[in-house]
Amino acid sequence: MTESKILLNGIDEGIKTSVYTRVDGPESPQLVLTSIQNIFPEFDTDLQIQEPNLGKPSNYEFKQENVSLNNFLSMIRKQAILDTALDVLSINLKNNSTHFQILRQAAIAGKVAFNLTEKNPLGGVIEIELSGDDLETWIEAATWHKGRDTVPRRIHDERTMHNDGDASTWH
Repeated sequence: MTESKILLNGIDEGIKTSVYTRVDGPESPQLVLTSIQNIFPEFDTDLQIQEPNLGKPSNYEFKQENVSLNNFLSMIRKQAILDTALDVLSINLKNNSTHFQILRQAAIAGKVAFNLTEKNPLGGVIEIELSGDDLETWIEAATWHKGRDTVPRRIHDERTMHNDGDASTWH
C-alpha cells in the first residue's frame, strides 16, 4: 500500500503570503530575481531591470503577494530541514501572522537557508510574511514529517531551537 501525501502550498489553504527583497548598490537585480525564483518560481516582476554600472547603482524593491509556497515547502522537505523550518516559521508567530528571512546566497544555489540574525548578511535576504486563520496549525502541518510519529514536535515545545539557532536538546 502506498502512502498518500497531502502537499500544502499556502494559497489554497487561506494563508496570505508576501515575498519581498530590496536590491541596491552594486547588486545584480537579475541575480537577485533569479535567487527569488529558485525558491518561488511563480514570482514575477513588471519592473524594467537594468544592471548597475559606474554612477548608476541598483535601486529596486521586489515584492509580490499570494506567492505559492509549494516549491519552498518541497525544498525544505528535500533538504530534511522541516524541524528547523517549524522553529523558524514560528519564532515571530503572533496573532496568526509571522515573518522570517532566507538567505539570497543560498537561494541562488537552489537551497533554503534561514537568516537567524538581526543583521543583513552578505548577499542579502528574502523576507517572507505569512498570515491567516489558525496559522500555527498550518505551520505544523506544512512542516510535518514521518519522524514526528516517533518524536512529536509542536510549536514552542521543549525541543524548539534557541533564537540564535542553537539546538535546545543537544548540549
